[in-house]
Amino acid sequence: MSKIKRALISVSDKNGIIDFAKDLIELGVEIISTGGTYSVLSKSGLKVKDVSSITGYPEILDGRVKTLHPKVHGGLLGKRNNEEHKKLMKEHDIQNIDLLIVNLYPFEETILNKSNYETCIENIDIGGPAMIRAAAKNHSHVGVIVDPDDYDIILRELKENQAALSNITLKKLALKAYARTAAYDSTISNWMSEELKEPLGKFHALGGVEQQNLRYGENPHQKAKFYNDGSNRKGLITSHQIQGKELSYNNINDTNAAFELVSEFDDKKDFAVAIIKHANPCGVATGSSLIEAYSKALNCDSVSAFGGIIALNKGLDKETATKISEIFTEVIIAPSISEDAKIILASKKNLRILITGGLADPNLPGIMMKSVSGGFLAQTKDNIIIEERELKIASSRKPSEQEMSDLLFAFKVAKHVKSNAIVYAKNGATVGIGAGQMNRLDSSRIAARKSEDAAKALGFERPLAIGSVVASDAFFPFADGLMAAADAGVTAIIQPGGSIRDDEVIAAADKENLAMIFTGIRHFNH
Repeated sequence: MSKIKRALISVSDKNGIIDFAKDLIELGVEIISTGGTYSVLSKSGLKVKDVSSITGYPEILDGRVKTLHPKVHGGLLGKRNNEEHKKLMKEHDIQNIDLLIVNLYPFEETILNKSNYETCIENIDIGGPAMIRAAAKNHSHVGVIVDPDDYDIILRELKENQAALSNITLKKLALKAYARTAAYDSTISNWMSEELKEPLGKFHALGGVEQQNLRYGENPHQKAKFYNDGSNRKGLITSHQIQGKELSYNNINDTNAAFELVSEFDDKKDFAVAIIKHANPCGVATGSSLIEAYSKALNCDSVSAFGGIIALNKGLDKETATKISEIFTEVIIAPSISEDAKIILASKKNLRILITGGLADPNLPGIMMKSVSGGFLAQTKDNIIIEERELKIASSRKPSEQEMSDLLFAFKVAKHVKSNAIVYAKNGATVGIGAGQMNRLDSSRIAARKSEDAAKALGFERPLAIGSVVASDAFFPFADGLMAAADAGVTAIIQPGGSIRDDEVIAAADKENLAMIFTGIRHFNH
């Protein structure tokens, strides 16, 4: 591009803008500015022009209209190598704007602060995105900066190239500019869809702002980042890390799965612990204390727990921290942590500890997305929680009070296990989990074998599944999966029901004197 002679600055985030503008002026760049930015720059002693002196119009409608003018957009959009453009611009006294520095009204922060509807609407930027898109479209001739983190990089290049930017830099700035306005509009549209309770419309926007650059993805050859999509509001819980290495892609994915699971358990009623490996639970339990819940969860599959993620629904205490420190753990996530627990775990330098300040609300609506060839799938969150009054007893025998408690517990866990999912549970703890198999029979067999392995590890003679209940995330299409559970020693079953062979499955349960509950709700989790 040619040497930058004129720049327009209009920023909500004023960090670094005074020094940047000062350096531009020293390079011989004329500065035009708007509203609050003009006030900040002029008060700092810099020579800048108010945009109204260029357009001939004051800011009107409470600042809603200030840059929407031909002398602004013409200056951004005019092609420098187009004779007709140059002729018209001269005729209408429109001067080129060679550099645009804009960041937008803080809409994301406004909704994070749970502002009312009218305040959120007023914090939707109009002129900013319009100018950004105009400058980005004309990036062969105009530089556009939307990120304060780029000030130093751009300034360095300007100083090295006689106040000009290279073609590749202009293209990269335009790319970031379009991505920024897309993410901004995405946040607005998704906020409105939540306000109107219309989660899946004809058009769906997907955008985000980089929150963390990750070392790599699921594997070292894959690139990865964590983006904030603006959805962490309205009761959604976020965490802060107080110890350990940076979180990886897999850490974040698994920790989210662990925390969502443990948040299903009411912290006013139970101490609950979930141990996760590769986004699947390998042990979940409730207890009268945190150490009891952790010990019961660990007993389910202590081998898989090595290098796992531990989620707690209560503050991490000294006793539980001591027990956890006995094995290698990647991440602990909890609402809080005692000072004694911090001291105990401080020696585990690589152990990541995340504190949330509360639990996630499993009832909150949300959108889940998955990338597929040619696009992405979107669905509303599986936020249904089964209550006992909604259940249907399908068998001749009714479950006992303990069986009913364990059935509800097991079905809650099965919701978070990859399909096909089978969960054996006893006394408020998982004793065998079968996940992600191509048929339900294999999941039943794997869960049974896991209960045998756990028993051996604990020095017991009988598999843990004997006397347990079993939960299935979807109906048993045949009686064979149920019979495998019966062979493992279960006494009661909970499943959605709805198979064309339900009568056959019910008959098999009655023959084995098993209590069986139908939920009417399926919890596939792929």
